[in-house]
Amino acid sequence: MAGRENGPVTPRALIAPLVRASTCRRGVFLLLGGVLALPYALLAGTFVQLLTRGEVPRLLVFALMVVAAVIGAVPFFLDGSRTLEIAAARALLGVPLPEPAAGHPADRETRLRAALWIALHMTVGGTVMFALISALPMALSFIAQQFGVGTQLVAQESWGPLDGRDTGWLTLTGVLMLLGLGYAVAGLGTLAASMAPALLGPSAAEQLAALAARAARLAERNRLARELHDSVGHALTVATLQAGAARQLLDGDPEFARRALAAIEETSRHAMDDLDHVLGLLRETEDAGRAPAATAPQRTLAQLDRLVADTRAAGLRVDARVDGELAELPPAVSREGYRIVQEGLTNAARYGRGPVRLRVDVPEDAAVPAPRAASDAPSRRWLEIELENVLGGAARPGRGGRGLDGMRERVLLLGGRITAGPEDGHWRVRVRLPVPRGETR
Repeated sequence: MAGRENGPVTPRALIAPLVRASTCRRGVFLLLGGVLALPYALLAGTFVQLLTRGEVPRLLVFALMVVAAVIGAVPFFLDGSRTLEIAAARALLGVPLPEPAAGHPADRETRLRAALWIALHMTVGGTVMFALISALPMALSFIAQQFGVGTQLVAQESWGPLDGRDTGWLTLTGVLMLLGLGYAVAGLGTLAASMAPALLGPSAAEQLAALAARAARLAERNRLARELHDSVGHALTVATLQAGAARQLLDGDPEFARRALAAIEETSRHAMDDLDHVLGLLRETEDAGRAPAATAPQRTLAQLDRLVADTRAAGLRVDARVDGELAELPPAVSREGYRIVQEGLTNAARYGRGPVRLRVDVPEDAAVPAPRAASDAPSRRWLEIELENVLGGAARPGRGGRGLDGMRERVLLLGGRITAGPEDGHWRVRVRLPVPRGETR
């Protein structure tokens, strides 16, 4: 094994760095730095001429140099310059640098790192461009004279100990110059790729912003998954119950079968509306530049009567008792409360049997702030939701499925409490959601 790892270097391994596509791309990146350095080089040459000729007062030349230096240094510290360098490094160096966090200006340390990177990029790129402009034609002419091309130009010149008569040595020198240029570009490109993450990488603030944005995207994705699961799961459960009952009573009670089919149609239509709402949100998330898609309004506890009626139409008896004004709850609490009741009814139909007892208790002052003394500590009101029916013998839930997990996530996000599962021969769900005192719809 050691012999294989430390074997002789083959000519193919020596040539490989020169013919890689990554070396060509990195060479273009270095030349890009040389192009950016050209205006600065021309400006420096102009000031050198002004100083050497003496036609313009030196004090004025130095003042102009200070102004030009200040103006020329400004692009080094701009966020746009760093963004362009990041894009170039990703495309040409192959470094997976993240995009700068939107809405978070770079701090001083990040600007200094970016300025250092730009200065190095321009310096190294300018050096590589000068070497290619000066050394590349010379190396090609040395090699070409070996084949009788341009011999007159080479014969009239001398380079140290070599002159036009040393054709063999000139050819070898030309080959070595080409190899040296190639290895220099490959090495400098590799060095630039290794330094890019340190000088162009995100700062601590940008990393925190990226983590926060990622957490927000994950939370939104989980919320949409819960919305879709609760809506479609409820619709499928209702449709399954209705279809089973209609199949059994199709011959004996055709009227009931027609009502069951109508309930399946209505429930499926509601599920399609909810599905359209979720897909509309996904389109807006994936393409922020497009116009918002038309989405169905989200359901809240204000539509609880409709939900109970649809569930009853599906053949599941529901004894509902509501205390308080559902329409005055805060939107977030009302929205999540509706989905919790919907999923609770679905679980009652799936795991239990017989009538479902539903209780929704709304605090009287959930929307209207109650006067209290300034010394009173802020308190919480609780929206209470409870569902219960006899536990079915055939369906005994274990730890719970995605529906129960979704309910727990909803309650946890709002800072509430939940217990769900079999208890004393009943399937029981108890939820308490905090309602901030004085918060209105």
